[in-house]
Amino acid sequence: MKLYRLPFVLRSPSEDTEDKYLAEIPALPGCRAWGNTAAEALENLQSVATAFIASYQEHGDPLPNEVLGTALDIDASQVVSEVVVAA
Repeated sequence: MKLYRLPFVLRSPSEDTEDKYLAEIPALPGCRAWGNTAAEALENLQSVATAFIASYQEHGDPLPNEVLGTALDIDASQVVSEVVVAA
């Protein structure tokens, strides 16, 4: 199993985002999701990113280098949770 740590951008509600939060992953062009709250936008983005990666794999397309560079091979039975910290 691979785990991808993908940086995202979160935009606050505005006229440009249809008054919703907008979250997107620049390394996956077109990978974006909206939500009424920041948490909802991020939850939706996680589902969309998973579908994007699955689509790349199903079609035999190589993932962008920015995505491949974040991949970690893990044993899923050993992962309890993860914390990401920006400093």
